[in-house]
Amino acid sequence: MEDKYIVWHIEGGLGKNVAATALIGSLKQKYADRKIVVVASYPEVFLNLPNVYRVYRVGNTSYFYDDYIRDKDTIVFRHEPYYETSHILKQKHVIANWCKLMDLEYTFQQPVINMNHVQQRNSQHWQREKPILLIQTNGGPLQAESDYSWTRDIPFALALEIANKHRETHHIIQVCKPTAQKIPGAEIVDMQLSATDLFSLLLYSDKRILIDSSLQHAAAAFKLKSTVFWIGTSPENFGYALHDNIIAMPPADHVKRIDSYLFDYSFDGVTHECPYFAITEMFDVENILEHI
Repeated sequence: MEDKYIVWHIEGGLGKNVAATALIGSLKQKYADRKIVVVASYPEVFLNLPNVYRVYRVGNTSYFYDDYIRDKDTIVFRHEPYYETSHILKQKHVIANWCKLMDLEYTFQQPVINMNHVQQRNSQHWQREKPILLIQTNGGPLQAESDYSWTRDIPFALALEIANKHRETHHIIQVCKPTAQKIPGAEIVDMQLSATDLFSLLLYSDKRILIDSSLQHAAAAFKLKSTVFWIGTSPENFGYALHDNIIAMPPADHVKRIDSYLFDYSFDGVTHECPYFAITEMFDVENILEHI
């Protein structure tokens, strides 16, 4: 009997790809007789999932049409959940919107990350003498034009306060872009890592201070409660109830969103649209330090 397939095409950043892993099990449950083929911008996060038959990188799909499309019994999913009304209005999680688009039941599915034996072994290089405080101050592409995105990154002064509070008890590791401000005395991780090497850092951390980026999705997959800061994006769209989600105070709307179209703010944080004039307008710093 000829094989039947599901082809799921997923574009976007590493965090979005990690979020998508939450629905592989649901797809297999609904389409038990079909082999799941994933075409993704970050294929490595899908490689160790037992319900995935094949994984391809976007743009590297040699002979794909003949293998999976032409005269084949194949269902193709290529949707963009970011442009669903309920996502734009911050009413549903990205995973819930994928469920709607693919006619799956949303049961608050969580991301899944499986690490093979070698990856687990290699991850031990993150062990340190003191407990690790992992703080991610920046996210997004390492080669981005700006070293600070006000919509997602932790303001450096706040990150420094958090680090100073834990210097005596913890070994501080800062994940950031190469051009970002560095926390004095912290171990800096600003080079390109494989997804599994980056995520394994979570496994050896005692406390995690994160932003809306891939690490908070991976922490949810590992069931590691973390503190996650939200400024121009929303936990309603991208967050998890497991985490302590600290949401920035609503801005006084000093600045007009001249370049905003369907979303209030862009991921990369256009400078002239920042509506805050001081960190204290974003967060109650003293309260956060007590909370953490």
